[in-house]
Amino acid sequence: MISQIGSLALSISGGLILSNFFFLFYYSIRKDKIFLNVSQRGLIAVCFCVILATLCLLNELLISNFNLQYVSQYTSYETPLFFKVTALWAGQAGSLLFWTFIMSIYSLIYINVTLRKMPTLKYSSYIMLSFIFGFFLLLSNFIANPFQPVSSDIIVQNGNGLNPLLQNVTMAIHPPTLYLGFIGTTILFVMALSGLISKSLNFEWIQSIRRWSLIVWTFLSGGIILGGYWAYNELGWGGYWAWDPVENSSLMPWLILTAFIHSSMIQEKRGMLKSWNILLASSTFLLVILGTFITRSGIVSSVHSFTAENLGPLFLAFLSSLILFTGYWFVKRFDTLESDNKIDSFTSREGGFLYNNLILLLMCFIVLWGTLFPILSEAWNGEKIYVGATYFNQLNVPIGLVLLFLMGIGPLLSWKTTSRSTLLSNFKIPMLISFFSGVIYSIFFGPFQLYPLVTCMGIAFTTTSIINEFRKSYKKSKSDNKSIPSAIVSMLFNNRHKNGGYIVHIGITLLFVGFIGRAFEVEKEFNLSPGEEIYFANYIFKLNSIKSEARDNHYAFISDIDVIDQRNNLLTSLYPEKRIYFYWNPDPEKRQPHSELDIYSTMRKDIYSIFSAYDAEKNQGYFKIMINPLVNWVWIGGIVMVVGSLFAFWPSKRRNYGII
Repeated sequence: MISQIGSLALSISGGLILSNFFFLFYYSIRKDKIFLNVSQRGLIAVCFCVILATLCLLNELLISNFNLQYVSQYTSYETPLFFKVTALWAGQAGSLLFWTFIMSIYSLIYINVTLRKMPTLKYSSYIMLSFIFGFFLLLSNFIANPFQPVSSDIIVQNGNGLNPLLQNVTMAIHPPTLYLGFIGTTILFVMALSGLISKSLNFEWIQSIRRWSLIVWTFLSGGIILGGYWAYNELGWGGYWAWDPVENSSLMPWLILTAFIHSSMIQEKRGMLKSWNILLASSTFLLVILGTFITRSGIVSSVHSFTAENLGPLFLAFLSSLILFTGYWFVKRFDTLESDNKIDSFTSREGGFLYNNLILLLMCFIVLWGTLFPILSEAWNGEKIYVGATYFNQLNVPIGLVLLFLMGIGPLLSWKTTSRSTLLSNFKIPMLISFFSGVIYSIFFGPFQLYPLVTCMGIAFTTTSIINEFRKSYKKSKSDNKSIPSAIVSMLFNNRHKNGGYIVHIGITLLFVGFIGRAFEVEKEFNLSPGEEIYFANYIFKLNSIKSEARDNHYAFISDIDVIDQRNNLLTSLYPEKRIYFYWNPDPEKRQPHSELDIYSTMRKDIYSIFSAYDAEKNQGYFKIMINPLVNWVWIGGIVMVVGSLFAFWPSKRRNYGII
């Protein structure tokens, strides 16, 4: 019964979208606001129907209704209740419905908050929202319907269960967070094109879309960091970023959105870069759809991707129509995008932001080219040629270092122009500290490696620059004879947008601290029987035992490894496992082996252990140990970034934006 209600809600939402186009068409002819209001109510009804359908599917997952194809494919009686919830976005059909569900939440906020205060955007916004909703509802109703029943001649006794890689708490949080970032770009696209079509690119518009972009950027950043954390703790290869096509698909809109947030500040303050901002805001959503096409078409190999080649042409057609629509209105309204001012000096803060944007765009192009190259090469000569991590690292590492220094240069520049004396005064201390940090690094952390050395200097330069900005703000607050705590609070809250941005930049410098550790990673593979030990990286690894245990949804071989330091003291014990999911299945091909790793983690380094295989006849385990320095700084940097962005878009008493 519940599944039938969900299926009916999906069908009704599709019908409402079709009727919405009729009402909008009538409004365009007669200009009668009744039709516009009916269209608005239609969109709201669509959102509630989608929410209802999603709740119905969630209910079917929780009660294990194996009469539905989707439920039988991604859950089982043995699947823990928590992971039955996460099965909602584990497969193609569920994730598409979940996508539309989040878009419904965003749309309700956009319609009832933003458009209420910016009514000139309503008509164009409703057209685009209806078109985007229509596409995803088409997929959910006719291509990948999550309420599709199993074949009538099949009785499902138990479901297939959730992929072991997805039975992880981080993986339960990562996709929804990333989706909140991905799907939030829909609002940026709709708002950018609506502002362009209605010629409403005013101060109120730029403030509102900038705040929306900060919210979306926060979720997108959090989702990317959580994805890296999941990969590091679950996949067992010892890293957090592999330049996988699907990883790249999340990075590209993040880069463009970061560029937009910076250039929107210039439009807000000086009325410049309007055309630039329209292209950046709309491109974030276009890149999300491109990434979704890559993920769901099956045209590239990825541990993250869905395999449904029948969706590829549909997403490609959808993307093409969006690009044509954007290009048409950009050309038609180009004369309205003329800037109120021009960049007076390339040594101004506006110039610094422009350099920053060019670097971000260059990095995005490199990632885009490397991601699409296998597709383009196959289209050219029938041979799919993949580019590896070497390509991305060789090009993006030096560009990333330039970006690191630019983050420190920006605060040292003034708006409009920066005099030579100001340049020398502002750059003196950061340059000196950067130089001495390089000297100290060379003395204490040899042998010489260029990129770690330059990264260390860039971190010192940017951190010093940001601290100096905080110091200036603190002196202004302290001049009112406030106590030190009151002065610090006043300093932070007087300009939340600026200070939030500086906190984000500090978070990025902490990420670079973690990146330095990649240059010093070491690893070793070996096999041990209980009682044996091996020496590696100044540690002794002793295997005490290998035990076995049957659990609710898997069978586990559990190793017990002591890690002994140079002083012959027990540092820690590691318990990596080799698990067999669906071990009760009589078909060996249905059983899924999985290595559950164990990590001893400190601020200086991680000892990363993987139980690769177990030979029962010899009672021997095969292991891989990796020593990964400074990894925790990546997660700390990610947290600081998210905190900074939350701080930046939180409403300010001094500057009340009034709208989202």
